Amino acid sequence: MAPTILVTGARGQIGSDLIPALRVQHPTTKIIASGRRTETKKEIELLGYEVLDVTDNLHLQKIIEQYQVGTIYHLAGVLSAKGEQNQKLCWNVNVNGLKNVLEAAKSYRLKVFWPSSIAVFGANTPKVNTPQTTIKEPSTIYGITKVTGELLGQYYAHQFGVDVRSLRFPGIISYSTPPGGGTTDFAVEIFAEAIKKGSYTCFVHPETRLPMMYMPDAIKAILKLMQAEPAAITVRSSYNLAAVSFSVAELVAEIQKHIPNFTCHYRPDFRQAIADSWPSVIDDTQARKDWGWQPSYDLTAIVADMLQHLSIRSSELVVSS
Repeated sequence: MAPTILVTGARGQIGSDLIPALRVQHPTTKIIASGRRTETKKEIELLGYEVLDVTDNLHLQKIIEQYQVGTIYHLAGVLSAKGEQNQKLCWNVNVNGLKNVLEAAKSYRLKVFWPSSIAVFGANTPKVNTPQTTIKEPSTIYGITKVTGELLGQYYAHQFGVDVRSLRFPGIISYSTPPGGGTTDFAVEIFAEAIKKGSYTCFVHPETRLPMMYMPDAIKAILKLMQAEPAAITVRSSYNLAAVSFSVAELVAEIQKHIPNFTCHYRPDFRQAIADSWPSVIDDTQARKDWGWQPSYDLTAIVADMLQHLSIRSSELVVSS
């Protein structure tokens, strides 16, 4: 049997979809989900779940040894908007947690995936066709932790031979879990509000344009990157990754094709400044060249699929209540 896979932050947006995909891809491999939240005994037995705070280095090592872990998908982290509200926690989880994982990978010869973000970029970064190697001057503590993480990953790869791989994710759109405190949450919240209320109040301007990605593409990218031969990985900090870029107004117009009476109002808050500091279109040529990245979902496909799944879920909730 292959060495165990450990997923940290397993109950988050990415983890909730990644774990089922990993079970399909690795049917004979033991997969341990972990997070800070305590689960019921039934869920622990069913899912293979461990309570884990990634800032607790000794507990992390204990789990690695106990389950003979060979690969870690390190997803535990504090997102951008929540990070601005609690900078100390953001740094501790995002930097010290990753440092613990990389130290463990060095000691136990583990393979590691962790997600970076377009938040590493800042106001002086080229906004259109943002290159793989460019100015990184983030304006948020979240972005600063991600730049630090990229440098740590690159250092451990070059200095100690750790097989660490990373993707700079754009905003991720998903129907599986509620938004988790990110600046791109409007692109998730808007769908549920359109179905339930027929209106949404957005916290950024209508012309705000950001890179986005549908969750199935995000999962595909992770699996494809981790399947690639080590020699193909030329970027050990984090790969630029792109799928689609659109403005809030364009998203609203696409939703209105399905829900004609849907209206969107705008009340920008502190997240507008964060969004304004990020690029609008990402150049992911290196990912396409090195390991064959290619997205599958454009805006039309994302909106249709999101509305379909959320409408089904809404109907089920009405019936069950």
